[in-house]
Amino acid sequence: MKHYESLIIGHISLDYNIDYLDHQIIEIGGAVIYSSASAYALGHKVGAVTKLAPADRDRLSALVIPEEDIFCIDSPTSTSIRNKYFTADKERRECRCISQGAPFTLADIPDVQSDVYHLAGLIYGDYEDGLIEALSKKGKVAVDVQAFLRHADKTDGHMYFEDWAKKRERMPYIHYLKTDAAEAEILTGQNDRRIAAQMFYDWGAKEIVITHNTEVLAYDGNEMLACPIRARNLSGRSGRGDTTFAAYIGERSNSDMKTALLYAAATVSIKMEQPGAYRGKRKDIDRYIKEFYSDVK
Repeated sequence: MKHYESLIIGHISLDYNIDYLDHQIIEIGGAVIYSSASAYALGHKVGAVTKLAPADRDRLSALVIPEEDIFCIDSPTSTSIRNKYFTADKERRECRCISQGAPFTLADIPDVQSDVYHLAGLIYGDYEDGLIEALSKKGKVAVDVQAFLRHADKTDGHMYFEDWAKKRERMPYIHYLKTDAAEAEILTGQNDRRIAAQMFYDWGAKEIVITHNTEVLAYDGNEMLACPIRARNLSGRSGRGDTTFAAYIGERSNSDMKTALLYAAATVSIKMEQPGAYRGKRKDIDRYIKEFYSDVK
């Protein structure tokens, strides 16, 4: 039976990205792509589970990991999203769901062993109700809350965020929880990321990662740590949270929190300098740490 450090589960999306100057780029994206590439670059054994309409299987070419570690399930539809950015730094955007793939169910999970089951979703409804609890019986569960907060209006596809109704019910089954600063505030009502992290831990999550455009924060109930993001440009901003979280999870398999946080921050920093999933190697990230993180002890 195959064994993975992480099995990353999420939809691949055909994205229509329009910048603040109204220039459009059509590219293949999705958290499962950025996440699997990040962990793989650091040398971790990861698998990817995705769903696509048969006519869209060419999207699998965007995955960086070996073909034998990709599990693709047929779906009546595939996910596609339109992103309109309003600022050069891409911090403000409007999203519309053009189409959404079928939800992932427990029956979709391949017969493999995995230390972590990482839910890297895009839109509310990507996962069947109860999947978090079911997967927690198989291994540690990692959740990026985006797919539990970001909804798509069924009439015009307009995407919006709202609180996760079952957050308190689900938290005790989550080992690794990831939010960005805005999502943390939606969930907790707190704009202080450290207070939010403490609240998530009190609700039952075991280890919390909160991303911000300046730093990555991690908390496990004992230590509250932060590491700066030091990208030299923002050409590859898309997928930064996914890249960070997967790098962190991967490094936690054999490193302490501080080391994992450093590698996560450095990986996303170097990834943000070029569009698309990160395609470098661990040695490149090591060099980046030596050059730009020599002061982080």
